[in-house]
Amino acid sequence: MREGFTQSFEELVNEYGTSIFKYIFSLVKHKELAEDLYQEVLLSAYLAYPSIKEQSKYKSWLYTVAVNKCRDYWRKENKSKDFWKEGVYSYSVSFEPASIPEEEVLHKFSAEQMAEKVNLLPEIYRYPIYLYYYQDLTLVEIAKQSDLPMSTVKTRMKRAKDRLRPKMLSLA
Repeated sequence: MREGFTQSFEELVNEYGTSIFKYIFSLVKHKELAEDLYQEVLLSAYLAYPSIKEQSKYKSWLYTVAVNKCRDYWRKENKSKDFWKEGVYSYSVSFEPASIPEEEVLHKFSAEQMAEKVNLLPEIYRYPIYLYYYQDLTLVEIAKQSDLPMSTVKTRMKRAKDRLRPKMLSLA
C-alpha cells in the first residue's frame, strides 16, 4: 500500500514538479529561496497527499500549496522587517544623546541662510524647490499641483540645484 502511494506521488512530482518550481521562482525571484520553498511544498504535499480524493485536482492543489508556502514566507519576512523598522529603531532613538544648543543655533542659522539663497532664485525654479524641500512633496505631486509635465519639473529642479550649488559653497 505505502509503495503504491509513494510511486503515485513520485509520478505527480515528475509531471508537475518543474512547473511548480518555475511558478515559485516567478513569485520570489531568488533561486535558492525558490529551491527551499519548493522542498517545503513537496514535503507538505507528501504529507497531505493521501487526503486528496480526486486526481483531477492534483495540479491546482499543488499550486495552492506553493502559493501558501510563499505567503507564509512573506509574512515571516515582513514580521522581521517590522521588528527592525520599529522595535530596534525606537529602542536606539531613546538612547540618542540630546542635541547640543550650539549645534541647534548653527543649524537654524544655516537653514535661514539657505532659505535666503533659495529666495534669490527666479520664481520658476524657486517654486519646485520650495515644494520639494520645504513642503516634502514628491516630483509627481509637484507636477500635478503646478499642471506641468514631469520632465519640466525635473528640468526646473536640476536647473535650480545648478544655480544654488555655487551659492551654497559660500555657506560651507
